[in-house]
Formats: sequence, C-alpha cells, structure tokens
Amino acid sequence: MNNTRFATNIHILTLLAKFPDEWLSSDFISKSIQINAVMVRKELSLLQNIGWISTKKGKEGGSKLQVKSEEITLADLYIAIKSSNVLGKKNECKGSDCPIGEQINQELEKLFQETDEVVIHSLKSKNLKDFVEQFNHV
Repeated sequence: MNNTRFATNIHILTLLAKFPDEWLSSDFISKSIQINAVMVRKELSLLQNIGWISTKKGKEGGSKLQVKSEEITLADLYIAIKSSNVLGKKNECKGSDCPIGEQINQELEKLFQETDEVVIHSLKSKNLKDFVEQFNHV
C-alpha cells in the first residue's frame, strides 16, 4: 500500500473518536489533515459503507463514529482500505526467456502474502481506542 489512505482514514477515525458528541464536517476534517475535502468525503463514504460512521447532510451535518472505538482494530482498517500488498506490485514477466522471470511472480506472491499476514497480525492487537488515547492533551 504505497499511498496515504491508511494515514488519512486513521486520522479521520481518530478525530471522530476524540470528539464523539460532535458532527464533524468534511471541511473541518480536511483542514486537520490538510487535504482536499473531496478526498475526505470519499473516505467518509467508505467508512459509512463499512458501518463505522454515520453521516448527516446539511448545514448542521457532518460525521460521527457509529461504533465504539475499541471495536475497530487497525487490522480491520488496513484490510478495509487495502488496495495492494505492503511490498507493492509485481513486475509483468509474461513470455520471459529468463528462468527467473518465468517463476519469480509465484515466489513473490508467497512473500507478499506472508508480509501482509505479519502486518495484519501486528495490527490486530491495536485498536482505535488505544491509538486515540495517545492524544490525551487534546
């Protein structure tokens, strides 16, 4: 996963968990993350589809956490937004005359899966509540 989706989504969820009684607007969230509000709304839509947040439209609208922060593991988040393996993507080696090129993607697939499993295993022991508690000064 060579992008900022995990960081963006955990930032959104942390804000929502830190201010559970407030409807946070996508503009407020985007200013905190310093990204375009359209990108925030895209991720909010994903989080709503998962059932983790609820949204309300209009001037008094925004988003709120729908589930308890201790119910969301960082592994759940990683799996929900994962678009590629931790180590990236494999090269296209179709029709290679090289004996390595003919077999490397099979072996890389095993390595990529093992690495993802290590990451997921590590993130399973961490939940959103524990992550949010690091920000006690807020």
